[in-house]
Amino acid sequence: MSKARFPWKDKVSNSLQVGGIEVSAVENGPGRGVRVAWFNTGCGLRYKVVIDRALDIVDAFFNEFSLAWLSHNSLTASGPNVNSGMEWLYCFQGGLLTTCGLSHIGGPEEGRGMHGRISNIPAEIESVIQPDLRKGKLDMSITGVMRESKVFGPSMELRRTISSRIGEPWIKIHDVVTNVGNERSAHMLLYHCNFGWPLADEGAEFLWNGQCVSRGLAMDDAIFDSDHDYKKVPAPLASHNGLGEACGFVDVEAGRNGDCVVGLCNRNLSLAATIKYNKKQLPALANWQHWGKGEFVTGLEPGTNPPIGQLQAKKQKSLVYLGPGKSREYDLEISVVSGKKAIGELRKKY
Repeated sequence: MSKARFPWKDKVSNSLQVGGIEVSAVENGPGRGVRVAWFNTGCGLRYKVVIDRALDIVDAFFNEFSLAWLSHNSLTASGPNVNSGMEWLYCFQGGLLTTCGLSHIGGPEEGRGMHGRISNIPAEIESVIQPDLRKGKLDMSITGVMRESKVFGPSMELRRTISSRIGEPWIKIHDVVTNVGNERSAHMLLYHCNFGWPLADEGAEFLWNGQCVSRGLAMDDAIFDSDHDYKKVPAPLASHNGLGEACGFVDVEAGRNGDCVVGLCNRNLSLAATIKYNKKQLPALANWQHWGKGEFVTGLEPGTNPPIGQLQAKKQKSLVYLGPGKSREYDLEISVVSGKKAIGELRKKY
């Protein structure tokens, strides 16, 4: 056992002194009773997994800096029956990761509510694995199952594992979506990753290689046009107060192994957050920008499709279907990059 790799050898009684997972319940506010799991990687990265909200990630910090945007709603209890119109917005807590799907992403259409039901479904926990420093086991993880189902179908299951490692500033999400019903079902999935101040601040830069086009609405075109530097965070915009927002769809250039890496970099803080995913699994990326006063947020959102809904995906012949018993796997890795040298090396890639 290397002392350089394990500097705590013979000096720590309890692994939680260095890092690990603390499971608890919220005792106050709209999230009272909600089960959560706090991850501490022991190297500055700490984040809160909400067990009763599809194992989504809300609060996330690196050292003294918050990475994620939190909405006015704060953490709310799950609402498994939220599946109509724009009801989803009443429960949208923001956070580092909100899952959208499993059968619909985008605005409401034909009885399907905005962004689907999955983020409002509690998890059935299968395991919580803690690090064990005495045995040199540095990994920690939580695994749970969420079922988006109804009698007569469709019935979909999401099995999710979130993992980290002592001493390393990353979060890995491994998802398996299975059609547990007896008929073929439409499937859409989107990872709504939301960054806020101070990481998202005036002058911060978006990181991606590829072509970006406007979603097509007038307010999108005001940001995502060739004459505007939409890859740099602006100051708060009065035009984004209320319903103001913009969204662009990015065709990210993948590496040889199909991996894409996108992110947000704040050189003033020498801090960046990156998202790595495989383009074969998640061919689409949306960039949401909402720079309203007091609602200052951006989203980088890998998905099976852009947030366009089933109807448009069918027209584009890009809608995924899962047959009975069939599954699809997805992997996402969110990492923190810090320090002037590391940030300089990162920016050379974009």
